[in-house]
Amino acid sequence: MIDVLFLVLPETLLLDLVGPAEALRLANQQLAARGRPPAFNLRYIGAQPEVSTSIGLQLTRLEPLPATLPPGAWVVLLGRPGLKETLETLQRNGWMGARHWLSSVVAPALARATTAGAGSHRLLTVCVGTLLAADAGLIGRRQVTTHHEHLATLAALAPQAHVCANRVFVVDGPVWSSAGVTAGIDLALHCIGDVCGEAVAAAVAETMVVFQRRGADDPQRSPLLDGRNHLHPAVHRVQNAVCEHPGHDWGMPALAEVAHVTPRHLARLFKDHAGISPRDYVERIRHGLAEQALARGLPTSQAVEIAGFGTDRQFRRARARRRGDTAIDT
Repeated sequence: MIDVLFLVLPETLLLDLVGPAEALRLANQQLAARGRPPAFNLRYIGAQPEVSTSIGLQLTRLEPLPATLPPGAWVVLLGRPGLKETLETLQRNGWMGARHWLSSVVAPALARATTAGAGSHRLLTVCVGTLLAADAGLIGRRQVTTHHEHLATLAALAPQAHVCANRVFVVDGPVWSSAGVTAGIDLALHCIGDVCGEAVAAAVAETMVVFQRRGADDPQRSPLLDGRNHLHPAVHRVQNAVCEHPGHDWGMPALAEVAHVTPRHLARLFKDHAGISPRDYVERIRHGLAEQALARGLPTSQAVEIAGFGTDRQFRRARARRRGDTAIDT
């Protein structure tokens, strides 16, 4: 399992903490339902064993800041209600102690994690958490973002960084930063998709009733997110099944069986709630998975197999339809 260390300081915005944490917990739950082991071990650390959050709720029994990070651990830095305090106030609220720990313990681990691949340490920041990372010298020249109210402050703290405005979250190597509040949930869902697969991430989003998942850059978001901004359980069951088993023989009878409705009724449901026919949805998912595999450098034959296409020609025809080509490669 990946140790996920949430750094909890006084006045931490509670939603910045519980939103991502709940998403990761639900991911473990979804993995268990699929007969797979849990992926995330949630831990809560702090410079103080007890803190009061932004809404006054007391959190106790926080672990002390560890002298070393577990292998492949993720560190999550959370937001707080603004940065208008004096340096003395920040020091009383644990900021300075956290900054020292980040620079002495986390920075060397991130320096070794040149990518965000499996087994690498990762830094996740929500809202003002990015400013704490910048103050501790963890940003460097990376692309990062934060809440729109703090973009100028972030640029001042990390003058060499590329501060991205109007972004839900930004991924640059092992540093994953988000705009704050609900964007922390989007960031967590993206992490779940990266580690556990998009089908698990989609199931978590459905449970959390955040079907309209946002990506770091919407034009580049995963095709598995398309058609998910609805609440119809039968359509979601079909979409989950197709995403988990794209290579299955998904004729209308098989899709209708998953939905527990007739094929004709399923076609109406997809049109009303997903804005697409079931057949087109299956092709869109397969095409998107193949394109993602090709973008990772896999050969066409392997990409086609992963996506569930029967032949290379089926993929080429689907690609032509997606691009609106008038001539189909034979």
